[in-house]
Amino acid sequence: MNAGAFGGETWNCVVSVETLDRHGEQHTRVPGEYSVSYRQVSASHPEEWFAAARMSFTHAPGIDDSAVRELLARRRQSQPIGEWSCGSVFKNPPGEHAARLIETAGLKGTRVGDASVSLKHANFIINHGAATAHDLEQLVLQVQSRVKAAHGIALQPEVRIVGEAL
Repeated sequence: MNAGAFGGETWNCVVSVETLDRHGEQHTRVPGEYSVSYRQVSASHPEEWFAAARMSFTHAPGIDDSAVRELLARRRQSQPIGEWSCGSVFKNPPGEHAARLIETAGLKGTRVGDASVSLKHANFIINHGAATAHDLEQLVLQVQSRVKAAHGIALQPEVRIVGEAL
């Protein structure tokens, strides 16, 4: 995926990535091997998964880092930092926010096994310590179904489920 927050994305900083295929073989890929869009990175080799990335950032000595500190503070206030989570689970539909749709569908705190929709930010699924992949996938499906029923919008996952789908 092309991760980002507050209007920025990370892919433009990628120099190369390391991937693993189903046979455990490691590959080094460069950004030009991928098509990139909002929360999407597609390749001609879809049976590989990212394991690491080498990135390059602009060094700006003397620049006031207060803007970065402000973004980090906003993140701490609005997201469940420090809890085990999948990160942001669903893509934002055009002109909408997945978290708002999930929250207004009454799903904050909804739990399957040891996984729940975060009380702090509804687009995060929390693992309370013993959640299984099955718990997480069931919760994702439940959120999609209830948001579709409440708002008529089909949420698309940002996370990738590897293995057999339910």
